[in-house]
Amino acid sequence: MLTKQRKQHILGKLRRDGQIVATSLSAEMGLSEDTIRRDLRALAAQGLLQRVHGGALPASPALADFATRSTLQSTGKLAIASAAANMVRPGQVVFVDGGSTCQKLAELLPPELKATVVTHSPTIAVALASHPHVQVVLIGGLLFKHSVVAVGAAALEAIARVRADVYFMGASGIHVQSGLCTGDLEEAHIKRALMAQAAQTWLLASAEKLNAASPYLIAPCAAATGIILERTTPARDVAAFEAIGLAVVKA
Repeated sequence: MLTKQRKQHILGKLRRDGQIVATSLSAEMGLSEDTIRRDLRALAAQGLLQRVHGGALPASPALADFATRSTLQSTGKLAIASAAANMVRPGQVVFVDGGSTCQKLAELLPPELKATVVTHSPTIAVALASHPHVQVVLIGGLLFKHSVVAVGAAALEAIARVRADVYFMGASGIHVQSGLCTGDLEEAHIKRALMAQAAQTWLLASAEKLNAASPYLIAPCAAATGIILERTTPARDVAAFEAIGLAVVKA
């Protein structure tokens, strides 16, 4: 089988099965694991998949920059944001992540709500600037322009001084085995710090982020409290999250 044919076969199997296990694929194709891994490296370099231990997962399509993602508000994302906004209780201190779904969450907070939102996203802070009763604490630091969020040592230090009731978290990839991941190392550090300082962490999981991966691990899925999924999420995915102890809300 020619190299091009092998790669097409690998991508076809990834689309069908949602993952590649190198040992199984080498046996199926009668090829060495070194050959399979070489093909996986080449496909990963083209951005066509994300290598993980033992094989590969689909590359997350959620790695586009913030401006692009902001123009792609799906019905599912809006429903997830609405469900998250309805979970915020009066008097709570809430971490809100960056990203387009979190921005919509901020915009959907009820006007009568009295709470404090702590965020490292200037976009979220601006979205809440006109809210009559929500106090906004903006975490500063080095601006990561791709996601329009603060990162770095100053942001980590400020986060460490806050104890939040709940953290609404976005991730570019969410996979039961491979965990929660994102496309930037510094952003992964920030998300992990926010998780550590929150009593609960809820994942906002639109369809394109499920069963996908990106380069930097934030934490295992089981480290979160719960996950808010689109109503159309397949039952097998819902069951997989429930099996590792996550509370599941279908929006």
